[in-house]
Amino acid sequence: MGSDDGVRCMLMRGGTSKGAYFLAEDLPADPAERDDLLLRIMGSPDARQIDGIGGAHPLTSKVAVISRSARADADVDYLFLQVGVDAATVSDRQNCGNLLAGVGPFAVERGLVAKAPVRIHMVNSGSVATAAFPGADGAVDYTGQTAIAGVPGTAAAVVLNFAGTQGSATGALLPTGNVRDVIDGVTVTCVDNGMPVVVVAASELGRTGYETVADLEADADLGARVQALRLAAGELMGLGDVSGTSVPKVSLVAAPADGGTICTRTFIPVRVHESIGVLGAVSVATALLLDGAAGAGLAAVTPGQTRFDIEHPTGHLEVEVEVEIDTNPKTSQPPAVIRAGVVRTARKLFDGTVFPRRYS
Repeated sequence: MGSDDGVRCMLMRGGTSKGAYFLAEDLPADPAERDDLLLRIMGSPDARQIDGIGGAHPLTSKVAVISRSARADADVDYLFLQVGVDAATVSDRQNCGNLLAGVGPFAVERGLVAKAPVRIHMVNSGSVATAAFPGADGAVDYTGQTAIAGVPGTAAAVVLNFAGTQGSATGALLPTGNVRDVIDGVTVTCVDNGMPVVVVAASELGRTGYETVADLEADADLGARVQALRLAAGELMGLGDVSGTSVPKVSLVAAPADGGTICTRTFIPVRVHESIGVLGAVSVATALLLDGAAGAGLAAVTPGQTRFDIEHPTGHLEVEVEVEIDTNPKTSQPPAVIRAGVVRTARKLFDGTVFPRRYS
C-alpha cells in the first residue's frame, strides 16, 4: 500500500465514543505496517490530530478492525485498537464496549452478515458478545427513541450481551487474588470483568468524587497520584509495565448523587472520561457486588440486584451484572460472573475513502 493510496473506511459513533471502522482485508496483515498506517490516518502523534481523522481525544481516536470469524460461536471478529493522540502508540491491550455497539451494524453494512443478532468475537480478550438491533435484508435502521447520556438526541437501541468477560486481560476476575489491596496507603479493588479497572473511593485521594472533568484534569497532583497508583496496580494485576498502555483504568467512586447506584470519575488512563466506558462500568458494578471491595459501602445496592445505574460526569449508564458468590467457608470458591449486558446506540457518520498522511 503506497502512501497516496486511499483506504475504505466508515466513521461511526458507537455509544459515547467515535472511531474508524475497517475491514481487516483493507488493512496490511502485518501489525507493524497496519499500526503505522493507522497512525497516519488518525493524524498521530499530534495533540490536535490536525492532519488526520482523529478527534484529538482518546474517545475519538479509536479503531475497529472487523472480519468474518472462523469460530463456531461467532459471526465476526472485532479487534479494537486505541490510537494515541500525542504519542505514536497503537494498543490492543483492551476491549472497547462503546465501539462494540457499532460492530454489528458495520458487519451488516459491509455484507458480512445479513441481519441481527450478530455474534461478535472480541479478539482483544477472546470473549464473545451478541448485538441485537433493528434492520433486515442487509440494511440497518439507526433511528429510534433510545437516549444515552453523553450523546445528543435518540437512536435505535443496540442491546449488547456479554459472555466470557471475566478476566478479559488478566485471566482472573480478581487479578491480584484479593478483593482489597493497599497501594501506597490507598485501599483499592483491582477487578477485570471486560476491562481491567482499579476502583478506589475518591475520599482516599482527598477528593469528593463529584468534581467536574475540567477540575480533575487541572489537578496535577491528583493526576500524578492516579498515574502512580495505576502503574503499581498494573504490576500487581500481572499486566507488567503499563506506562505505555491504556489499561488498567482508574475509577474514583463516591456515593450516588443523582439517584443512581454509584458515582464515578474515570481516568482513561490519564485524561478523564466524559462519561464511563461500557466494560469499565461493568467492572465497577461487579466490584460493588463483592463483600469488602473498595467503595462498595458507598453504593446503593440491594440483595439480588442485577441492574446498576452508574453515574458519571455527563449522566448515567445502566449495566446488568450477575455474579455467583460462594458463601460456603468450606469451599471458598472465587466469585464467578454469570452474565453482563448493556444498552447502547450507534450511528453511521460517513462511509468512504480515507487518505493517510504521507511519510515525513
